Amino acid sequence: MTAKLATGRSHSLQSRVEEWMTADRTGNTGVEVLSTAILVQLIEQAAIDCLAPFLEKGRVSLGTHVDLEHRKPVPVGFIVRIEVEIVTIDGPRVTFAVQVFDEQEAVAEGSHERYLMERTKFLAKLQEKLE
Repeated sequence: MTAKLATGRSHSLQSRVEEWMTADRTGNTGVEVLSTAILVQLIEQAAIDCLAPFLEKGRVSLGTHVDLEHRKPVPVGFIVRIEVEIVTIDGPRVTFAVQVFDEQEAVAEGSHERYLMERTKFLAKLQEKLE
């Protein structure tokens, strides 16, 4: 991790909700709104993008925790905006505050934690599990 990574750094990501992103498509039949599973994926992507310019070569960030209150539905066709802000850096652990909006209102909020580590160390741990 470089010295430039600091609390307060933020990043936002926008995506138009498409049919493949709905709860209906992820198993909740008849619920044609943005699924929580896809929302978590978008939150992770926003956090990854926030960290990417500061990761040293050979390091990765791994999602370790998500605490999310998904309060409002987001219809197909709406734009959803995910905003993440680094609120804590504790060694290799980076915690983000998360806010999510659609075109009309706030729809979700919570936190997300990522763990920074050497890619080779991660791959070694994975290999141990596979043996």
